[in-house]
Amino acid sequence: MAEFDFKKTEYPLNIDAQYHSTLDLYSFTQMLKDPSYCYKFYWLEAIVDLISENVTDTTFDAVIDEMIANAWYSVVEFHVHLSGTINGEVKDGLERAVLKLRELSELSSNASKVEIKNAIKEHNNAIEGEKKQLSNMVPYRALAGFFSDADRTPDWGSVRRMVAYIEYINKTKVILPYTLGESSKLNKEIHFHPIWVQMIQNHTVSIWGWIQYEKIKWLQMNNPEVPGLVYKLTPLDEKMRKLSNVRNLWEAVLDTTPVTDVFTGKPIEKGAYDVDHFIPWSFVMNDELWNLMPMDSSLNSSKSNRLPKWDPFFTVFANNQYVLYELIHKRESIHRLYEKCYRDNLHSIWANQELYCKGNSREVFVNILDRNMHPVYDSARRQGYEIWIH
Repeated sequence: MAEFDFKKTEYPLNIDAQYHSTLDLYSFTQMLKDPSYCYKFYWLEAIVDLISENVTDTTFDAVIDEMIANAWYSVVEFHVHLSGTINGEVKDGLERAVLKLRELSELSSNASKVEIKNAIKEHNNAIEGEKKQLSNMVPYRALAGFFSDADRTPDWGSVRRMVAYIEYINKTKVILPYTLGESSKLNKEIHFHPIWVQMIQNHTVSIWGWIQYEKIKWLQMNNPEVPGLVYKLTPLDEKMRKLSNVRNLWEAVLDTTPVTDVFTGKPIEKGAYDVDHFIPWSFVMNDELWNLMPMDSSLNSSKSNRLPKWDPFFTVFANNQYVLYELIHKRESIHRLYEKCYRDNLHSIWANQELYCKGNSREVFVNILDRNMHPVYDSARRQGYEIWIH
């Protein structure tokens, strides 16, 4: 059995010494090396999830269900492409399975994991083709790091011979995390080795963190225009939003001068508005002042995480931002409220150094805002965010 060598590990896992002489932990770290598609990350993540729930024997079908549920939020809620696109077509089979389930079901984008798995069961026949495609190679390829010192080479073209080869490696060379049964396709059994089960259960947090780290690197490479990917692996956390200081700032503006609602064209009524994002929070993943606006609270849920039309709404939005800008520099009390936004709502360098600096004319201010917001808006549109038809 190969001993664990931290010098060979790109992302060392802090695993107790008791496992080093028994398990080939270096080969375990190679399970995520050189992926061709993102579903390799979700395969191992699903296995860790199931083992953490004391599952010792399962099937391809159950693991793939777990993969679909884990990928749901990134794909549906945040419009992240798991492995990019070619000519506008989704490359990743897992992403295609998630998108098909979304089309078939009436699930909300932030549905619970239980709801997602129930929907998979309900529409299982319809997505069976996508699930079978996911089972073709990744369960075998995921173990490839354990085969490097073998005296025989695997026959990737035959499932039967691959199952026999995995059993051979497990008995003669190294203890593998799992072996496979004789059933076919999605019914094929997966048997987790007890020592690996114990190790994974003892170090679930560290292993899960390593998987997320590697997954984020992959997703960022395949979604170069998408901000805040680290926050786009799990459901939305409303507690992340920091809007109280911005609302206080807009309250003071509304006490001083009328502000036109971007979408209704009517004056904003105090007590009947929300502070919302022009470009959806689920895309930008921040509460920057330059992207926030007061809007009629009755429209907020309708807009949800969709994009407003750029024309004509950006013009009204930018004019409201200029009203805010003028009062920041004219009223000391409003400027103090603006300063309270520094910690949570004023991090963009361009906004601090260009947009909100004193002396901008309306034209200059709007041009700066347009120049910096429009590319973000266009990125969200390319990523698949829908246009809100008001």
